[in-house]
Amino acid sequence: MTTQTLQPTATPDQSAASQALPTGEGLGGAEVSGSVAVLEALIAEGVDTIFGYPGGAIMPIYDALYDYNDKIRHILVRHEQGGIHAGQGYARTSGRVGVVFATSGPGATNLVTGLADAQIDSTPLVCITGQVFAHLLGTDAFQETDVINITTPVTKWNYQVTDASEIPEVLAKAFYIAKSGRPGPVLIDITKNAQLQKFAYKGYTPCNHIRSYRPKPIVRKEYVEEAAKLINAAERPFILFGQGVILGKAEKEFQQFVEKSGIPAAWTIMGLSALPTDHPQNVGMLGMHGNYGPNVLTNECDVLIAIGMRFDDRVTGRLDKYAKQAKVIHLDIDPAEIDKNVKATVPVWGDCKETLPLLTQLVEAKQHTEWLQRFAEFTQKEQEICIQPEMNPDSEVMSMAEVLDALNELTNGDAVIVTDVGQHQMVGCRYAKFNKTRSNVTSGGLGTMGFALPAAIGAKYGAPDRPVVAIIGDGGFQMTLQELGTIMQFGAQVKILILNNEFLGMVRQWQQLFHDRRYSFVNITSPDFVALAKSYYIEGQKVSQRATLKAALKTMLDHDGAYLLEVMVGKENNVFPMVPQGCSVSEIRLQ
Repeated sequence: MTTQTLQPTATPDQSAASQALPTGEGLGGAEVSGSVAVLEALIAEGVDTIFGYPGGAIMPIYDALYDYNDKIRHILVRHEQGGIHAGQGYARTSGRVGVVFATSGPGATNLVTGLADAQIDSTPLVCITGQVFAHLLGTDAFQETDVINITTPVTKWNYQVTDASEIPEVLAKAFYIAKSGRPGPVLIDITKNAQLQKFAYKGYTPCNHIRSYRPKPIVRKEYVEEAAKLINAAERPFILFGQGVILGKAEKEFQQFVEKSGIPAAWTIMGLSALPTDHPQNVGMLGMHGNYGPNVLTNECDVLIAIGMRFDDRVTGRLDKYAKQAKVIHLDIDPAEIDKNVKATVPVWGDCKETLPLLTQLVEAKQHTEWLQRFAEFTQKEQEICIQPEMNPDSEVMSMAEVLDALNELTNGDAVIVTDVGQHQMVGCRYAKFNKTRSNVTSGGLGTMGFALPAAIGAKYGAPDRPVVAIIGDGGFQMTLQELGTIMQFGAQVKILILNNEFLGMVRQWQQLFHDRRYSFVNITSPDFVALAKSYYIEGQKVSQRATLKAALKTMLDHDGAYLLEVMVGKENNVFPMVPQGCSVSEIRLQ
């Protein structure tokens, strides 16, 4: 962080717009404001959409943005947390860097939850916050907050700019760091004087190298060879894949490896959609509410091949009882993840888009028919005890699973599904069908309630030609429902599916199973969601009867514009299978 302190070179009434020059070629060598330099950097990086909320400390940048309306689209959110979640949704569906603007003080601190979410889920963001004048730093000025120290734990990199001449180089580094290696959020805090200050602009050069920063580890081919030997000798190998496959844009390479090796493959919720859900070797979901076979057979495989996943606690259960019989091959771009939770027999550092083809070339083509049959047997048992009763409940009350089943029938696996956090999230990830990558958008590592509605808005801007369905619980929806105003103003065609069980369902499930049904503060009262949507000029309806469910879903999907569909589901339905906390994955419960 620079420590140079500058007095403002322009008074607040000297707008950045009045200093701005026409954008494009010929700007190099001219004197421009720091605010113009920010926008020129965004254009040079190919940014087409910004999610943000103006305020006093970032006003010069917004003033300059007035002259860039034909080049950059700005989406005015209703809360900064909504803005950063929208940026995450955009990044996740587009594969590009999401960009977010916020002002100083509360504007910047309102980004913290989204930064933490993006950090743990490896989502590339560049967040630009305004800051008070440099000479006021440390004086507790109005809306001054030490955003650099606040956000250091939840960003891949952050930096405070107090001199406008730094802006081109700093933003070039910001975009490079955000999107390279293991992606993540970057925050750049720009003091107001730096936004107003003029300097000799020499153009913008994108960054592709920073000394001491190595985003891609050197691939050690001897480790790839060791991994191939283990795989070729294995009788019961098992692939676990995570979001690293998607982030590395290695879906094609991954599928080639899976098909040549003949190995069954299971996904983390962040890896969902990297391999089509109906692929014959896709055996389902890992973890606490994952499928029966992948969890139990993790403790029966002889070689475990982890690709772009981090062995978090929701996947592993008790680490001292996790895959102790298996040799572990771990492919990851982040060396810090190797041996962090599970000791690797063979570590394969590097981008999986590079390492997977090398591994595929060395592995022998096999079928593993008997081993795959073992997964099929567990699937059949799960179907009988868990899935079929959920899909076809014998009560008049609808289940979340049957709603997802009906939605799959109508979307044919082509929609982007954005889930919030709770029971509906686990049901959505378990049952949603996907044919295409970058189709599952959820808050995985942080588990942020309120994520889905703003993230779905961003997801729609990131994938404008695809249907986007936000599946949200009645609790999570009430955390960020103000973003209906963003949909109203900008016309994002997001389909909102609220699964209403009149409870904070996941907490209630734990209270039922582990706290003797002591339902402590999980009953939640909701407004009339349909009337609320209509107050924002968004059409909608409420469904309580199974007979009208499919027609209502079709109306939602076919409607020209945003639509809210509230579906009443069972109040005390539980999500199974489930690995109880503190248990081994092989102790998974079906009911």
